Amino acid sequence: MIKHYRFLFAALLLSLSCFGQSKKPITNSVYYPTANAWEKRSPESLGLSPLDIQRAIKIAQESESPNPRSMEENHYKTFGKEPFGDGIGPFEDRGDQTGIIIYKGYKIAEWGTPLKCDMTHSVAKSFLSSAVGLAVDQQLISSVNDFVAPYIPPIELFALNPVTKPAEQFKQSELLQPFNTPHNKSITWESMLRQTSDWEGTLWGKPDWADRPDADPKKWLNRTRNVPGTVYEYNDVRVNALALAVTSVFRKPLPQVLKQYIMDPIGASTTWRWTGYRNSWIVLDGQPVQAVSGGGHWGGGMFIHAEDMARFGLLTLRNGKWNNQQLLSESWLKQARTPGTANPEYGYMNFFLNTNRKFLPAAPASAFAHVGNGNNIIYVDQENDLVVILRWINQKGMNETIEAILSAFKK
Repeated sequence: MIKHYRFLFAALLLSLSCFGQSKKPITNSVYYPTANAWEKRSPESLGLSPLDIQRAIKIAQESESPNPRSMEENHYKTFGKEPFGDGIGPFEDRGDQTGIIIYKGYKIAEWGTPLKCDMTHSVAKSFLSSAVGLAVDQQLISSVNDFVAPYIPPIELFALNPVTKPAEQFKQSELLQPFNTPHNKSITWESMLRQTSDWEGTLWGKPDWADRPDADPKKWLNRTRNVPGTVYEYNDVRVNALALAVTSVFRKPLPQVLKQYIMDPIGASTTWRWTGYRNSWIVLDGQPVQAVSGGGHWGGGMFIHAEDMARFGLLTLRNGKWNNQQLLSESWLKQARTPGTANPEYGYMNFFLNTNRKFLPAAPASAFAHVGNGNNIIYVDQENDLVVILRWINQKGMNETIEAILSAFKK
């Protein structure tokens, strides 16, 4: 009998022990910052050399872009010289050379003006391709290999014009149909994402040939179009055509899409803004909607601070996952990082790949970066669990800064 009670008592203790173990909180070893706080760790606490991190910061600060701080002045000294190059969106004077280093999710260094909302130029293209990814994940777009044209209805332009059309505009369409030419009907989402579409037309007053025009003016208006997918050409008019197309697919402004599905879930601030141009307004479901731009080429684009850029970089480092939410599918980001046949150093916009270590010789070939003019860069290194934000830095300084940071791992 005594043995029987001892057995029952032991069984009860084992049961309670197992119950207690099952109630222990499940901890996530992968760190993500909260919306209002980003935990800081010293480099040495994570096994990195603090001297090399300090050396990297010094290199970055000494490599500040020599271009004017006035983005409007800079525009008219560069892209503004192109045909039809006038600015049509807002510009913002930039801040200091700025950087943030994120290792294992923790902030280990920052400098400059990390909370100043600056133009991020073509990094906006990575947000744009992510919006397309959301549309694919939600099956609003069945496949990136689909033609774009069937998804896009005629688009009404929003303008505060008289109700009656002038006689000279009789029989002229008031609707925008950006994928209605024989060539544009052959364009897929894939070729738009890889900047290999050779889309033809004029959008928001900017002809496609006027962006980074050929040195030979004879080729501006009379040349044979390339088969979509065969030739890579970086072109902001075509990027803006993609932004307009995916706006039509969602039937809402892209900043609202980005906020709901990406920026709010990753804890981004409320200060970022994604703008278009003063003339890029359309009508959607009876409401005026601004079609955003995929860069700051003629003003506008994404205005964002470095810490919010770092959150987006961390999302792409972690293959679209944030805590327990899969915000962008892992398959989408794998596609975005896949080299294109026309340009093996470019994935989906604006994933610059380090194929054969050409873009950043100091970095692993598997690293990639979201890149914008200025330079603005979100460096993502999955081999080293590393994200680095560098703003307003020259190309040489970018590589040397990354080289110094990576040397901190060898100590």
